[in-house]
Amino acid sequence: MSAPSGLPPPSAPPSYEETVGINVNYPHPYPVSEPGLRPDGKGTNPPQYRGQPMPTSNPVTIQTVYVQQPVAVLYDRPVQMSCPSCNRVIVTRLSYESGALTWLSCGGLFLLGCIAGCCLIPFFVDALKDVDHFCPNCNAHVGSYKRL
Repeated sequence: MSAPSGLPPPSAPPSYEETVGINVNYPHPYPVSEPGLRPDGKGTNPPQYRGQPMPTSNPVTIQTVYVQQPVAVLYDRPVQMSCPSCNRVIVTRLSYESGALTWLSCGGLFLLGCIAGCCLIPFFVDALKDVDHFCPNCNAHVGSYKRL
């Protein structure tokens, strides 16, 4: 079964642009060479390899994150916390010092008529003094609790 020789050979199907109708009537903005021809029009060029482009190396950014430990709320009693100086878990050592409440209490007692040294009683009462917290390991000052 051979094909009759009087029939013309089948033509190639239409291109995508011809089928969709894109740029059919518009000339190309630059000269288009036929595939397989060199720019000078002689011979054939080997097909060019078009792989994925080489990844560009981005500079490495190093970000330092400082994590601040939550601040322990200090009161007039020992607190278990991590010492910011030696980074050990400790129970604070307390030290009492006269503060604003101590002096105001002394002045108030003096104005009420407590003379002959009775107005000095607030200086002997720890409940009226400010509290300083210290680390028992490294003796670093951790914080203070002020009454006023």
